Amino acid sequence: MISRIATSGLRRAVVVLALLLALLAGYISSIAGGAPDEARLGGASSACGATVLEALNQVTMRVYDEGVSSERTEIAEHLVKGSRALREAVESDDPAAARTAAAALLAGGHLTNLTVTRGGKTLASVGSEGALAPLHGSILGSTGAPIASFVMSVWADRGFLSELKGVVEGDVALREGNHSLDGSFAMPAGELPPAGTLTEHGTVFQYASFPASAYPSGSLRVYLLRSVNSTARICGATSQDTLVNTLGRVAALIYAGEGGPHALIQVHNAQQNSALLQAVAERNPVAARKAVVGVVYDHSHIVRLRVSAGGHLLADVGGPYVLAPVSAPLRLHGKRIGELELSIQDDEGYLRLAKRLVGLDVLMYMNPDSPHATLVKNSLGPGVGGFSSVPTSGLYHYRGHTFRVFTLDARSFPAGPLRIAVLIPIPYS
Repeated sequence: MISRIATSGLRRAVVVLALLLALLAGYISSIAGGAPDEARLGGASSACGATVLEALNQVTMRVYDEGVSSERTEIAEHLVKGSRALREAVESDDPAAARTAAAALLAGGHLTNLTVTRGGKTLASVGSEGALAPLHGSILGSTGAPIASFVMSVWADRGFLSELKGVVEGDVALREGNHSLDGSFAMPAGELPPAGTLTEHGTVFQYASFPASAYPSGSLRVYLLRSVNSTARICGATSQDTLVNTLGRVAALIYAGEGGPHALIQVHNAQQNSALLQAVAERNPVAARKAVVGVVYDHSHIVRLRVSAGGHLLADVGGPYVLAPVSAPLRLHGKRIGELELSIQDDEGYLRLAKRLVGLDVLMYMNPDSPHATLVKNSLGPGVGGFSSVPTSGLYHYRGHTFRVFTLDARSFPAGPLRIAVLIPIPYS
């Protein structure tokens, strides 16, 4: 059984308390003649910043916890423990075979680092230079008894930072001791409090942090920084309004990411698929469908793809409820021969991301502007009421729970409006 680092309510409370105390100390310092940059943080601005950082720091912790206990860690654990090649290499005490088997596991994309040891001897150690959230387990032999131990990670430093970049719109520093790790935001050297303010290159930042673990061992802190100016833009009239603005923005960024760089990579790959281009050029529906099936089911993360030529649909393969479509032309020998439309996310996928990474519930309605609006995805449960019962903003009550509603106007596949009611629990934790 893999040992996991528990993310408890106590840890979150300590982070929030440290953040508030540090910001208060900075404000008192500015009144008493502290640094001019810190003096720019007035009482109202400081309180707003604390609310924004508290919410985004919880999102950052949720993203980190994806590497501690999640579907992706369960899949990685299953693959490592179930690798026959790795087990046989360990039983043969063969480091070369163990490295080959470990490298093959990493090539599958479900883990980023793996170290296998037996009797104090390292048989294999493969993966990225920096990683987070080490997970420990045992490899069982053919008799079912442990024959080796392993340490793995599903969070390379760069992957973790990249994931956060499109969600929190801030800078992230990974600090080991008194210095920032390469590739992350360079905070000043030396000891820093867990939360507070700092000035870098003339920009005033507020920051919060939480403790984490480095791979294969050791500790570090994850610091989230937002410039004071960027925080001020999402301040609301009340702290609850600021919370809604902050998390609503995160929900919108998650949706926007589905039509961003990851989707464009899949568009480019489809545009280079020779079988698909030939089928579209010939306007052959049978060949086009075969080619589209090949693209969708080749582990490309495309959930739906349709191609057309001359205004006629040739093939459409994928799930029924898909969002954030991306369109692009298809060309062969420089001549436009047709069009494609694809999506890398469906309604269930977005719902899971919003719930897992941000702690939000989601209701999705197709045709929201017609009398026949249809609820196509619901994370709350039974008894949600009709479309008109859910406000576009303000409070919504469901079975004793209170939510603030943020409405996201999205697009369904292949076209048409999709209204996403993002439900932010009050209080948020």
